[in-house]
Amino acid sequence: MSGPLAGVRVLELPAIGPAPFCGALLADMGADVVRIDRATSIDLGTPVPPHFDFYNRNKRSVALDLKARPAVDAALALASHADILIEGFRPGVAERLGLGPVACLEVNPKLVYGRMTGWGQDGPMAQAVGHDINYLALSGALHCIGENGRAPVPPLNLAADLGGGAMYLAVGVLAALTEARASGRGQVVDAAMVDGLANLMSAFSAFRQMGEWTAERGQNIVDGGAPFYNTYETRDGKYIAVGAIEARFYQALLDGMGLDPASLPPQNDRPSWPAMRERFAAVFKTRSRDEWVAEMQSRDACFSPVLDLDEAPEHPHMRARGVFSRYDGVVHPTPAPRFDRTPSSLRRPAPAAGQQSSEVLAEWGVAADAIDALRTSGAMVQGEAFVR
Repeated sequence: MSGPLAGVRVLELPAIGPAPFCGALLADMGADVVRIDRATSIDLGTPVPPHFDFYNRNKRSVALDLKARPAVDAALALASHADILIEGFRPGVAERLGLGPVACLEVNPKLVYGRMTGWGQDGPMAQAVGHDINYLALSGALHCIGENGRAPVPPLNLAADLGGGAMYLAVGVLAALTEARASGRGQVVDAAMVDGLANLMSAFSAFRQMGEWTAERGQNIVDGGAPFYNTYETRDGKYIAVGAIEARFYQALLDGMGLDPASLPPQNDRPSWPAMRERFAAVFKTRSRDEWVAEMQSRDACFSPVLDLDEAPEHPHMRARGVFSRYDGVVHPTPAPRFDRTPSSLRRPAPAAGQQSSEVLAEWGVAADAIDALRTSGAMVQGEAFVR
């Protein structure tokens, strides 16, 4: 095992989206992450085969039928040996299964119990269904994203599921683990995506209250309103991105574009921004994307080509830094962040559901006869390794 979390045991209850992504972050950093998969629905209803299930890389899997009491007892036995537990059920579901915080902390008082939801464990919407776009909408973030005069645009599911959800859960459980090792007492970490999103929107909330941010989309400095912080189409139908906010970078951008600052309004003259965007758009349409890259590469203009998912791994900087890695025949994002002394690693492809059921139960303290009884009763499934 490698990584700064080597030796940390994490138990992950079945979920989709932010909870398994959080588990993957911890696993990349060396934690021994064991995912409990459903014995009666091996693939959890997802069409993604294990080989491409990046959220479950570096993990092991135990398949249990949590509707059967012996399987719940086995899960509690695993929880008794874990440092962190992650669950992403709707509030109350873990309790009904017999795997809520009270039950788990009773068998392991030092356990950090991480809970991942969209709306939180309490409040009038705690039981409401939702996805990334809904949490974005309620937090105020979605309203801010998109073009002026047009509908808000969902920013993939990066902001709520992963940014406001998984990342905050990861920080929370690691902070609680640090405290638990000092105090000897575990605790519950309630990570709600609406909480995380509100936190991520801190600066924009402040700008709005200062009167520096309008309520209209596409009218502000980093939402596409500013001509110097935007994307533009090039002659070949591709796109470039500019982010020249500071005066010296803006000057470098104008130099590369061949524009005289005296022929333009002042950089931060907001009423002039729409006309300036049109002029910038006309200039950028005169060359191909790669021609603009060649023109700007020696200038501090905060200028980049907009790459697609196939192009990004092949960019010279991404290749030189190893931002992507080929592992088990598939291109993965390389674990981040990087540690110079205890590096993270890609060491295990995502398992098929239940692939390590017997192995993990034995390793985490369940007796051999109990494992045999679980298998015989169907409360546990021993899965087979995924074959491509």
